[in-house]
Amino acid sequence: MKKIEAIVKPFKLEDIKDALIEAGIEGMTVSEVKGYGRQQGHTELYRGAEYVVEFIPKVKIEIVVSSEEIANTVVTIIKDTALTGKIGDGKIFVSDINKVIRIRTGEEDEEAL
Repeated sequence: MKKIEAIVKPFKLEDIKDALIEAGIEGMTVSEVKGYGRQQGHTELYRGAEYVVEFIPKVKIEIVVSSEEIANTVVTIIKDTALTGKIGDGKIFVSDINKVIRIRTGEEDEEAL
């Protein structure tokens, strides 16, 4: 089992969700997060005053899938859909999952997905 975590620009969330559903991938967790990478924030002007926005709003998508093949499909969909070509498009992380348990039924691993 694999866990895919993607941190992307918020306006790309609906496009990513729609593309994943179209590919038959269902179930994800979405969190609003803030952070920065190479862009290290930016300066904005508000009512004549300049201020620094150090942490940029992003969306974190988490998806757990049963196989490496499905994980590769999810990664490709997110990568292609989230791409704007501008700084701050985000990152994708893939990690192994050792155990999954559905609390309601007690099902484990692939059956719990």
